[in-house]
Amino acid sequence: MAKMNLQEKLAVLSDAAKYDASCASSGTTRRNSAGGKGLGSTEGSGICHAYTPDGRCISLLKILMTNFCIYDCAYCINRVSSQVQRARFTVEEVVHLTTEFYRRNYIEGLFLSSGIIKSPDDTMADMVRIARELREVHHFRGYIHLKTIPDAAPELIEQAGLLADRLSMNMELPTDAGLRTYAPEKNAEEIRRAMGRVHERKLAARDQTHSGRRGAKFAPAGQSTQLIVGADGANDATILQSSTRLYSSYKLKRVYYSAFSPIPDSTAALPLIKPPLVREHRLYQADWLMRFYGYEATEIASATTGGMLDLTVDPKLAWALANRQVFPVDVNRAGKEMLLRVPGFGTKSVARILSARRNGALGYGDLTRIGALVNKAKPFITTRDWSPGSMTDAENLRARFAPKPEQLSLL
Repeated sequence: MAKMNLQEKLAVLSDAAKYDASCASSGTTRRNSAGGKGLGSTEGSGICHAYTPDGRCISLLKILMTNFCIYDCAYCINRVSSQVQRARFTVEEVVHLTTEFYRRNYIEGLFLSSGIIKSPDDTMADMVRIARELREVHHFRGYIHLKTIPDAAPELIEQAGLLADRLSMNMELPTDAGLRTYAPEKNAEEIRRAMGRVHERKLAARDQTHSGRRGAKFAPAGQSTQLIVGADGANDATILQSSTRLYSSYKLKRVYYSAFSPIPDSTAALPLIKPPLVREHRLYQADWLMRFYGYEATEIASATTGGMLDLTVDPKLAWALANRQVFPVDVNRAGKEMLLRVPGFGTKSVARILSARRNGALGYGDLTRIGALVNKAKPFITTRDWSPGSMTDAENLRARFAPKPEQLSLL
């Protein structure tokens, strides 16, 4: 095989990294290189993009250290039996790319994952070396996210957490049975144990030492995980329940969902459920409802058919349509929890409603000025000057919101 140059490796390994969805950087500590000390920043000027409250990701150099892998997970494009083009960065090459991309203002940080080469320990050791050289040799102050390897020695993951802003471990599939079937070399219980150790170590870092000082920061932006959607036949209700357990057990910052696409040369009979990207989007919306709107996974699942989220309307609207008995909601009297259930009301608009109604009863026009999506909300609310009448219980209410069918071209 002809030797690749750095640009060719980057083309291969940045493309291979697109299957890793866990690449957001909220919650890290504030660091910068003001005054000429160090390199990079997690804030302020010089950052290409910012991490926004609605979940958009800042600009990171997102690569695999290598797409060689000793494992043969049926859903993975980089599995050992796959015929994809292979490449491998050296430690020095990743460090060089990160620092040079930052100097050119292309990125604000590094997201680094890898296939497993030689052994989990060998691979994790190289990833730790990359983070250490960036931090200690180049004094890199930017964001680092390391995709850690659950089977690696705990001391290596410990070192990773002291150097990186965020750690993540892929739970991969939402059920243990699915993991045994499609990734038999991985162990769900071992992944959970490793995630638990990271959680406990992060909690320990908050405690004060005998001298009264806090310990060294450990993964200050927390840990996250990824669930592959559509590879094992698990329905959306099962996926959301799995996410709930992960959030609760390990206080994760995020669970990321990655839509499964068939591997071109796969011989495994994977039960692909289409359309994968729309389904992924609906799961993110449902996850958002659980994290910020007070919904339980079981509530969202109760509005599904066969445990699958509605692909034509969002989960919040689907829940409202399935629970019309609790509507319409009086905007001037309802509590925060119920206002958050109204389609078209976001967390910001609800906060504005609660503040504005202290000065008098709100009307339909007031909601428009507040920024609520009143066209979506009006079948589910009453105001000083608006009542939906029979609209709330109309048989065709769902059809009002569902996208209109399109005539597809035959050419």
